[in-house]
Amino acid sequence: MRSILLFVVSLGLLSVLAVGAGGYLAWSEVNRPGPHVSDTVVLLEEGSSVARIAADLETAGVLRHTKLFIVAARVKGVSAQLKAGEYRIPTGITAWDLVDLIVEGKSLLHYITIAEGLTTAQVIKIVNAHAQLIGELTLTPDEGSLLPETYAFTRGQTRDQIVNIMMKAQSAFVDDMWDDRALELPFASRDAAIILASIVEKETGVASERAQIASVFVNRLKKGMRLESDPTIIYGLTAGEPLGRGLRVSELKRETPYNTYRIRGLPPTPIANPGKDAISAVLNPAQTDDLFFVADGTGGHVFARTLAEHNRNVAQWRRIERERKAAKAANELNTE
Repeated sequence: MRSILLFVVSLGLLSVLAVGAGGYLAWSEVNRPGPHVSDTVVLLEEGSSVARIAADLETAGVLRHTKLFIVAARVKGVSAQLKAGEYRIPTGITAWDLVDLIVEGKSLLHYITIAEGLTTAQVIKIVNAHAQLIGELTLTPDEGSLLPETYAFTRGQTRDQIVNIMMKAQSAFVDDMWDDRALELPFASRDAAIILASIVEKETGVASERAQIASVFVNRLKKGMRLESDPTIIYGLTAGEPLGRGLRVSELKRETPYNTYRIRGLPPTPIANPGKDAISAVLNPAQTDDLFFVADGTGGHVFARTLAEHNRNVAQWRRIERERKAAKAANELNTE
């Protein structure tokens, strides 16, 4: 009887030791660095189960066995908290820590940049060409309804989603600025503000000038003067694509809805998508008496309150143009 009892006790001890040894080996394996020798990007699809995620990780070469990940997720109690996304899996990460990485859900970010002054058609081309966006673009945003900005997104976002974000971003920005706009502006709607902001955007690339450019147009509108903006004419001719040459006299005289040398007030739509600075400039223009501006030869503009002063500035600009053409011709002659 005594020998039987000893046998039973010994068997129990061996079982405990075996379980302990097995547990130690399992714990060691789940905390062993993954097999990959360099950081690896893995895309985990939306709606994937724990088993599917584990299989994708194993296929990508960042996990030795699916069971390691599944067991770690269950022990942590986070099987339902794993998030889809695109992840950069660092070298040396263990299955135990890999679970935490995917629960945290910090997917890789991709970016799309929309420059100020692009037309909506040009923005759509950029969106359609971006390789990390998916799906066909079915939205047809209006001209001037997108806010130029750099947008971050995760792989798997659709083109419709990113364009919708751009539209909402512009609406939110204008709404935030609207109640703080200057008094007695010569327009009463947000749509009109965007139209004027698009003209300011296309007239200058110098940020410090935008509020003064805006003041010229605001002053002209208040006086019932035509805006006489070249970019509006170009938009009427090319829908915002580069003209590739100077405007002709016949084009200045042509009757179109966008020829602000012929029409009074604003054109019917924006001519581009204005950025935040241009919108802000229109809603809070500089306080000036300026009614005219012309290029100054340095990339900026010179402003004038009277036509006589403006004509002198134009004459100076014409001299600069002639001198540049002469210098260019001389350089070409010397290089032949």
